[in-house]
Amino acid sequence: MKNYTIQTHNLSKEYNGEAVLKEINLQLERGRIHAIIGPSGVGKSVLLRLLNLLEEPTSGEIHFDGKALRENNRLNLHRRMTLVFQKPVLFNTSVYENVAYGLKVRGENRSSILEKVKKALKVVGLKGYEHKRARDLSGGEKQRVAIARAMVLEPEILFLDEPTSDLDPRNVAIIEELIKYINGEFKTTIVIATHNMFQARRLAHEASFLFEGRIIESGNAQEIFTSPKDRRILRFIKGKMIF
Repeated sequence: MKNYTIQTHNLSKEYNGEAVLKEINLQLERGRIHAIIGPSGVGKSVLLRLLNLLEEPTSGEIHFDGKALRENNRLNLHRRMTLVFQKPVLFNTSVYENVAYGLKVRGENRSSILEKVKKALKVVGLKGYEHKRARDLSGGEKQRVAIARAMVLEPEILFLDEPTSDLDPRNVAIIEELIKYINGEFKTTIVIATHNMFQARRLAHEASFLFEGRIIESGNAQEIFTSPKDRRILRFIKGKMIF
């Protein structure tokens, strides 16, 4: 029996009466990498914000560990997960202060923060960067600082929104290896939104294809990439327009 950490039931989201997501039904298995794939503008980022509890759905439900989300457990659930945005927003201060920020907000003591920040920076390959100014770093380094800032909170679920969209091939490879390491070493459930089929194929165990606000196919990633049931996915894999 599969161990699902998040399940959605007919999840929908509207803005000003316009439906962005329509009856989304997902099952995210614990400890796996799940890719949300689709062209730009289909609602991938909106879906991540709903799953990370940054926004509320217009209708439908989200279940965590088999239990429906309730207001009295919302904060505790939110603390179990974190989201890294496509364009990392870093404070105009040191790398250390950026990574330590969430721990300080949670009221952790100074020695614990120091230990956790150093560990997180080592994991993302930025050991010794503590006193560098975060905004002076390269794009790939900034993204790794953002991932360290997320991982220092020891989340059970890590959401990544197009984490390598503006990076060169070398930094793409570094970030992808980091994602695989985090999943393998810490058993972190990772949900990555991407339009990059090649990246999803390299990283994901499970995949869901989002088109026009709906999930049109979901399941084992390699099966979807090699023999999709929906012709639109096959066209997208081949780099063609989909309708």
